[in-house]
Amino acid sequence: MALPSPAENVRPASGWRDRKFAVKAASFALVGLVNTAVDATIFFLLLAYATSSLVVANVVAWFVAVTGSYVMNSFTTFAAETGRQLRVKDYAGFVGSGLAAVTATTVAVVMAAKFMPIFAAKGIAILVSFVVNFSITHYFVFRPKADGTNQAQ
Repeated sequence: MALPSPAENVRPASGWRDRKFAVKAASFALVGLVNTAVDATIFFLLLAYATSSLVVANVVAWFVAVTGSYVMNSFTTFAAETGRQLRVKDYAGFVGSGLAAVTATTVAVVMAAKFMPIFAAKGIAILVSFVVNFSITHYFVFRPKADGTNQAQ
């Protein structure tokens, strides 16, 4: 009698088997890369030309980046749910998901750093941030209506 390999017992979360879900996650990640570049650019420009405060530079850069990320995701990743319409309620939820993600990231990096080098801990934190932020955004901020239709319809 042959035992099944451990890989046969591993099943991805049901959402990841859905191609549309995986494409959405990849799109969200690509927007996140652009968002990271915007955040870093604004941060360093503010430090170089406007303020010496790390806190001010970081908060302003984060708000600029999260706003751009909201717009990009509304027009690309979650276009079907938003109808490519920007809404204050969605923006507030999107900012809230970002705040939840930064909280989760901070906890993850602090905990992981106790057991591994800081670069590895930061990598873990980035993954945690992606999962938290995408999950909240996908399931709560830009969710389809209860009747299965999109907000855009």
